[in-house]
Amino acid sequence: MKSLYPLALLLLLVISACQKPTEESTAVVGNPPAEGFNLDGSDPAAIELADSIMSAMGGRANWDATRFISWNFFGRRDLVWDKATGRVRIESPTDSTIYLVNVKTGEGRVQMKGQELVEPDSLAKMLDRAKSMWINDSYWLVMPYKLKDTGVTLKYLGEEKNSNDVLCNVLELTFNEVGVTPENKYQLYVGVKDNLINEWRYFKSAELDSATAIWPFDNYKKHGNILLSADRSDGKGPQNVKVDAELPDTIFEEF
Repeated sequence: MKSLYPLALLLLLVISACQKPTEESTAVVGNPPAEGFNLDGSDPAAIELADSIMSAMGGRANWDATRFISWNFFGRRDLVWDKATGRVRIESPTDSTIYLVNVKTGEGRVQMKGQELVEPDSLAKMLDRAKSMWINDSYWLVMPYKLKDTGVTLKYLGEEKNSNDVLCNVLELTFNEVGVTPENKYQLYVGVKDNLINEWRYFKSAELDSATAIWPFDNYKKHGNILLSADRSDGKGPQNVKVDAELPDTIFEEF
């Protein structure tokens, strides 16, 4: 007698295909690049390494779901960032300035020494400054999650030991008309055992062969469902990092 199993299996597949997709099925799969990432100019090995870093840091889904990140930058200023909306609060005690800016729209408010700026040209200039601060300060903190951003080209440079004699895979980043300083270049030293960046080397120009500066990228801690590197061994960079699922809107609306 001919088996009815193939027919039953076919019916099951048809029924499954007709069902509405679940919420889980609409989630981001893998680690797709941002629009404008230089896919053609990047090495497959470099892209694979970037994806392994994302996975080691907590994964793309957890990064996308992270909402509010707060930190202090080099002891100079405090930032609170709403990833979902682009709202950012920056407090700079050294010049008594508070910035409330949306880095997606460029709109916002600024208060200097207790007085809100209302003159349009001055306000626009200060909001541009605030966005530049956020671009710089956030990159020091969340750079591992931005390896496949718009305008980025990735190259794999092979294995090499870092400044602490730890064997690493080396990933090079160059930029095309993005960020505040697109002429820069970075080389990231990624541990072969844990796939975490442990050192980054900064080149003021992509044409340079020798690094302008070398910094540790260490002391990872879990914040929410992701890893972040702060309070680093050289005492520089982000400090007092915190991740929150909820914060009041007043943080981004009131001085």
